[in-house]
Amino acid sequence: MKTVTLIPGDGIGTEIVEAVQEVFKAANAPIEWEVQIAGKTAYEKYGELMPNSLLESIERNKVALKGPVETPVGGGFKSINVSLRQKYDLYQNVRPCKNTVGINTRFTDVDLVLFRENTEGLYSGLILYDERLQIVDSISRISMKGCLRIVKAAFEYAKKYKRKKVTVVHKANILKKSGGMMLEAAQIVSKDYPDVEWNDKIIDNMCMQLVTKPEQFDVIVTSNLFGDILSDLCAGLVGGLGVVPGANIGDEIAIFEAVHGTAPDIAGKGIANPTAILRSAIMMLEYLGESEVAKRIDTALDKTLAIKELCTGDLGGKANTKTFTQNVIANLA
Repeated sequence: MKTVTLIPGDGIGTEIVEAVQEVFKAANAPIEWEVQIAGKTAYEKYGELMPNSLLESIERNKVALKGPVETPVGGGFKSINVSLRQKYDLYQNVRPCKNTVGINTRFTDVDLVLFRENTEGLYSGLILYDERLQIVDSISRISMKGCLRIVKAAFEYAKKYKRKKVTVVHKANILKKSGGMMLEAAQIVSKDYPDVEWNDKIIDNMCMQLVTKPEQFDVIVTSNLFGDILSDLCAGLVGGLGVVPGANIGDEIAIFEAVHGTAPDIAGKGIANPTAILRSAIMMLEYLGESEVAKRIDTALDKTLAIKELCTGDLGGKANTKTFTQNVIANLA
């Protein structure tokens, strides 16, 4: 039995996290939950977005599952997601995007995994501000260490799961040094993976290729900002943020999360779609070596999604969150 830190988050977070708990219980998943709060909920209770009890739990358990959290607008509040990634050096943001039977999209053969460098680039938080001239310089800090380890993670994934090709996305034609460093890292790392084919794409061309022929891509690796943009684009290819999982992985700690927002407009109505958080929880089980129960839940979820009337309203069905959850549980059999 493995203890995992569970962060319901804000808005619809508590509703969709409850769905995960019910499905895991029905599937006899060997997980014990240690519930902690963060974001707006924690701020209202403790006056801080990330209380010490949360951080202590994550450091103790090494694995967390997180619902969507709200960072208050203004007031100098730093993004909770960015803060957790940097605090625990969660340098891999992993976003699988695959078509699902029953979810109609423009494309039918998308099956790719995006690796986004998660701690450097323009999200490093390095800013110079000249108040007199009203000029802000946001510094994009890129290191060879950071490039090497995210590229290695992508190649290692491709090797482990027998993926066909790794595509390195950059802007080395203009950003000669920072863009070129990711490309140089790929040239170095690829020598250790002779059986993994790889190529590279300039970011603007990559965007065009993804919306015209996405089935050509398999594993994608890129920098923080480019990865942030491409991950949402890729989610749009397969049905949107409500159906794709996300993981933030470091050498010691991993936090799995729903990548969509808190949806305050529907919070408390019991109609939220828990697919993204369920798929993130399935990724978590695989990370923990619980592949068998992960596969059972994944299969049950896919069976549910294949029948529109069993799904929530955003997918064209009539089920609410609880009904959808029970439909997944019924398909576990």
